[in-house]
Amino acid sequence: MNNKFSANSLSQWLNYLENGMVDGKIELGLERVESVRKRMDLHPNCPVIVVAGTNGKGSVCAYLTQIYHAAGYRVGTLTSPHLLRFNERIAVDGQAVGDDEIVSAFACIEEARQDVALTYFEFNTLAAVQIFNLQQVDVMVLEVGLGGRLDAVNIFDADVSVITTVDLDHEAYLGNTIEDVAYEKAGVMRSGRPTILGQEYIPLKLNNYAQKIFADLLILGKDFACNQRTESMWTYCFQPQFSNGLVGHEHKFDLPMPALQGGFQLNNAACALTVLACLQELLPVEVGAIRQGLIEVKHTGRFEVLPGKPMRIVDVGHNPHAARALRQSLQALPTAAKRLAVFSMLSDKDIETVLEILRDQFDEWFIASLSTSRGLNVKQLQMHFAKFNSCQVHSFDNIQLAYQAALTRAGENDRIVIFGSFHTVAEILTSLT
Repeated sequence: MNNKFSANSLSQWLNYLENGMVDGKIELGLERVESVRKRMDLHPNCPVIVVAGTNGKGSVCAYLTQIYHAAGYRVGTLTSPHLLRFNERIAVDGQAVGDDEIVSAFACIEEARQDVALTYFEFNTLAAVQIFNLQQVDVMVLEVGLGGRLDAVNIFDADVSVITTVDLDHEAYLGNTIEDVAYEKAGVMRSGRPTILGQEYIPLKLNNYAQKIFADLLILGKDFACNQRTESMWTYCFQPQFSNGLVGHEHKFDLPMPALQGGFQLNNAACALTVLACLQELLPVEVGAIRQGLIEVKHTGRFEVLPGKPMRIVDVGHNPHAARALRQSLQALPTAAKRLAVFSMLSDKDIETVLEILRDQFDEWFIASLSTSRGLNVKQLQMHFAKFNSCQVHSFDNIQLAYQAALTRAGENDRIVIFGSFHTVAEILTSLT
């Protein structure tokens, strides 16, 4: 048996997980983490919602957390990655749990794992569920880290699962086609239980898997819908259509626009409301709590407008699907005198497609290397921008310098958008705190 690691500080544990046992690597597969779960006898003690998808996962989790909290329930939420502190990943009622709780959970996992090597995210997932059980939460909202079928979250059976969107990302792990990605995300479905799909297009492999295991697939535009009526109001409608041809009872609400901004937020909110409908018998929620939750929801870094002038927007979008959403959201804004981008991306992302989608939305780009080894360096970024002669590009050694240059360049009626990666946004938000 290996010597067990022991530490009293969270920073020591995170250093161990990032650089020690598994060297920070991604290793998909459920056998190792499932064996440790069994040794811990770890079972959720309440309904579980699992949220997968290419984009929008975090927003759906935020809506569910805020609405259930407004309804008086105690909510445990697992999300990833974090922006500023690891603790953000494990939250109760929307508040990050303390270092001591995480350290205690990590120590239990370390004792139980014996000679089984676990990844950073696997430790994170097991710790979250153990903490939620100890905190006696009424509902768990678990965000998938990567894919679905082989993600550590999938060792827990979802009472309701969500697949927000299906698009290309993490191709090295999930495949190079939409159908391959759909198959991986379909793995979170469970037999006889509802799965909510937040897009109208249904990939064939996803649909086939739902039929194979007899999952109840609820589809945007078919079983539920969202329509903006005015600048301040939208309508949500849920009317499930069953495989035997029967149509369920219609639920229809007029609701305030959610506090989260961006072109796809109504879709995300509608997915969350459909989860509520599916769990209504177990966790009743009044429409007043829904309205309150929509108004009060917060989700840092998702098309977030920072206070003051010039207008500054931070967005963690980092793939083509997110770039299309960002483009749509920017086009809905009033015209800015000058449009500036502060930008960097990780090396394993599809930067060329992202630039193709967004290059005409900015007059000037301020690019820089990220502080992580996974990021593109400034010379690599310059090579990608060289393909677009129309782009005016300024290069810097780090994102903070790029942001300060953009801020100096911008007038009150201009707009600065900081985007391209969680790391890009995090480095700016850290400098602002």
